[in-house]
Amino acid sequence: MGEFAERVGLTPANVAVLKNGRAKAVRFSTLEAMCRVLGCQPGDLLEWVDDEEAS
Repeated sequence: MGEFAERVGLTPANVAVLKNGRAKAVRFSTLEAMCRVLGCQPGDLLEWVDDEEAS
């Protein structure tokens, strides 16, 4: 996780927050960097969940 965090420009702790689904928001620049490093599209990383169904 350390190499990924460094390449994206995040701390390992912030990568853990994203990985565990605890993030409340993601900057577009962070999303762009993750997609660049992983060679993917934003939709490969994000999933919409209805707040009412998640409760």
